[in-house]
Amino acid sequence: MTSAQQTLSIPELEAVLLVAETRNFRMAAERAFISQPALSRRVQAAEQKINARLFDRTKHSVALTDAGAELVPIAQRMLSEFRHSLSDLSEFIAGRRGSVTVWALPSIAAALLPPAARAFQQTHSKVRLLIQSASARQVTQAVADGGADFGLSVAVPDSPGGIQFDPLLTENFVMICPRGDPLAKRRRVDWSVFASRPFVASGPASSIRLVTDQVLVATGQTLDAQFVADNISVVGAMVAAGVGIAAVPELALRLMDRDRLQSVALHAPTATREIGVLTRQQRSLSSAAQAFLATLQATGAAAINA
Repeated sequence: MTSAQQTLSIPELEAVLLVAETRNFRMAAERAFISQPALSRRVQAAEQKINARLFDRTKHSVALTDAGAELVPIAQRMLSEFRHSLSDLSEFIAGRRGSVTVWALPSIAAALLPPAARAFQQTHSKVRLLIQSASARQVTQAVADGGADFGLSVAVPDSPGGIQFDPLLTENFVMICPRGDPLAKRRRVDWSVFASRPFVASGPASSIRLVTDQVLVATGQTLDAQFVADNISVVGAMVAAGVGIAAVPELALRLMDRDRLQSVALHAPTATREIGVLTRQQRSLSSAAQAFLATLQATGAAAINA
């Protein structure tokens, strides 16, 4: 047989296998739910494509030729692979197979994604989750470039075009200090507290820094941070070591040693950070991504209060 066998259609392969199984064109046509002439045409088309006779036919018998016997296992394998592929496609379309890539701010990834992943795994065990924590601008760019199905971040000024931001949650900022610090006994403090104590700031690319700088300017403070750390976990470690105090969103506490830190409500003004779901406009989410996003929205409130 030549490489032309690759052009055989699925109906032609099925017709050949039915005749090979029944050794009867009439019975094969009945199983295929088509007329006998139609089935014969499919077999003839297959024979023409491979340039070989597949069956020796008489009035009383049908027998496979050598070429037909050679084709049968090939046809069985091709049909099996085709049906298996269709099954995989069906699973993918239904959202039960595939992968979902999510980029998120580190604190959001730590607070919201683990419980959502656990709940999602119970109903979508064949879907692989790929999670990347990054800065707000990196999250936004990953969504814009198509590297992420969706992102969890703040809205970035001057973000790339075509990015849609749908609010998910709003978290308050708190002041953090060491457990033994006098400030730890307070129920709340205002932002003026940072004028008299060393300030540990997040890195300039951080979404946290964007909020703290805006509030400090609005309250008439021009602080020159003595300590700056790009990683929020390092900010917490610096505060726990007693080098200063910091202002962080509540969910960032999930990335810190809370046994050594105390969080105190901040007011005058109350500062918040709005977290949303970033998607790319004109791009449809896969069923699996939609299902994980729905799970995330359903488990989000519980995760925040945990």
